[in-house]
Amino acid sequence: MLESIKNFFDQHLLPGSVADDRDSEYVLRLAIGALLLEMTHVDGEVWPEQSEAVSTAVLGHFNLAKSEAAELLALAEAERTEATDYFQFTSLINGVYTPEQKISLVELLWQIAYANESLHKYEEHLVRKIADLLYVPHSAFIATKLRARGDA
Repeated sequence: MLESIKNFFDQHLLPGSVADDRDSEYVLRLAIGALLLEMTHVDGEVWPEQSEAVSTAVLGHFNLAKSEAAELLALAEAERTEATDYFQFTSLINGVYTPEQKISLVELLWQIAYANESLHKYEEHLVRKIADLLYVPHSAFIATKLRARGDA
């Protein structure tokens, strides 16, 4: 199984690889899924509320069936585990997403961070790092945090 995942990513994520629009969209979804899943792991404890928030986000954000979302998240988890940095994911997102879509993604990260009704310093650091890599303005970063927290 891990070999098939590696082959998929070698085919579609390496610079110069040829992928059609459908594959590009799927790779983008995997990148986003990996970032969302990273939020559930960053504080060293995976909370059920946060895992549920990731599933809900993937279902809603990509309009997928539950089985498709589960498959996407399984592959995204494998990629998240193998990743050495976040740039490999954010560079894909930067190539496709509009500024508004990037802000929406940052808000999803905040929602997952707050799903267990507490915010760990590593979760805040991760959202800040991803927002910076996505070139999300600080004002939007703060606004999404307030919305996710229920203050706005």
